[in-house]
Amino acid sequence: MEHRALGGSGLKVSAITYGNWITHGGQVEEETARACVRAALDAGITTFDTADVYARGAAEEVLGRALAGVRRESVVIATKVCNPMGDGPNDRGLSRKHIMESAHASLRRLGTDHIDLYQAHRYDPETPLEETVRAFADLVRQGKVLYVGVSEWTAAQIEEGHRLAREAGITLASNQPQYNLLWRIIEPEVVPACTRLGLSQVVFSPVAQGVLTGKYQPGQDVPSGSRATDERGSRFVGRYMSDAVLERVQRLRPLAQEAGLTMAQFAVAWVLQNPNVATAIIGASRPEQVAENTAAAGIRLDPALLKQADEILAELIDRDPRKTADMFAVMPAWRR
Repeated sequence: MEHRALGGSGLKVSAITYGNWITHGGQVEEETARACVRAALDAGITTFDTADVYARGAAEEVLGRALAGVRRESVVIATKVCNPMGDGPNDRGLSRKHIMESAHASLRRLGTDHIDLYQAHRYDPETPLEETVRAFADLVRQGKVLYVGVSEWTAAQIEEGHRLAREAGITLASNQPQYNLLWRIIEPEVVPACTRLGLSQVVFSPVAQGVLTGKYQPGQDVPSGSRATDERGSRFVGRYMSDAVLERVQRLRPLAQEAGLTMAQFAVAWVLQNPNVATAIIGASRPEQVAENTAAAGIRLDPALLKQADEILAELIDRDPRKTADMFAVMPAWRR
C-alpha cells in the first residue's frame, strides 16, 4: 500500500482510505462491516474515515468495535463534526459548544482517547469562523485531536480558515471533497488554493457512488441492494442515472481493460493521479470490494488514457466551483 503525506504535515495516510458512510450501522450487518475492516487492514489500509452523523453515531461505534485490539498507533482515524445530531438548536453547526460536545461523544463512540484527523463536515455560516478555529485549536492543545481538516469548503473559505488557524497556532491539513471523473468542481479553485496553502484532498466518491464501476447499465433496472436503491445514496447517485451518462461510462471499459484494471480500479486510480490528492475514500458492502479497489493504489495511468477518458466524457464533466456550496442541498437542511 502506498502512503502519502497529508498536506504539509508529517502525517502519512494510506492512498486508499476505508470509509463507512451508509454501510456501517445501516446498509450492512455489523459482522460484514467488521469483515470489511479486516479486509482493509489486510490490504495495508491504515486510514479510516467516518463521521458522527453517519447513522447518528452508529457508524462510529461499529468502526470503534471493529478496530478494537488493533494497535492504535498503526491506524489513522478521521471523523467529522457539523451536521445535525439532534433536534436542539445547538445540536448542529460549528459553534464551540457543538464542537466540544461532539468531539467527546465521538471519542466515546470510537473507543479512543484521540482523533487523528478531525474535520469540519461543512462550512457553518451562522458561527464566526474565529470561534470554530479556536475550538479546534483547543482540542489540539488538549491532545484530543492531532490534525484538523475541512470538508466541502470553497477556496475562499479554506483560505480564511487557513489564515485564522495559523493565528491560533495550528494548521489545516486537508479538505474532503467529492471528486471523480465526472465531478471535478475542485479543479479550478480549490486544488490551486490548497496546493499553495499546503492542504491535501481526502477524496470521497471516487467511483461516483458506483456509477463509474459500470454496474449500472443504460436501459436496465438498477441492481438490488445498490447505492441507487438506498434512500441516502440515491440522492447522490440520481444525477448520474440517465442513459446518456451511463452509455458514456460504458465506453470507459476498454480504457480500463487496456490498463489491466477493472472499471472501479480505473476510476480510483484516476483520482490518485492528481498530485494534490493524498487519499481516496472507498466504501464497501463486501470484503471483496475492498480488495478490488485497493489494487488501484500505486497505479500510474498512461496520459494517453487520461486524455481519451476526457474525450469520452467531454460535456458530461462538471467543473463549476460554485456547486461546492449548492450541491448538498439534498443533505439535512439545518442552515435553512
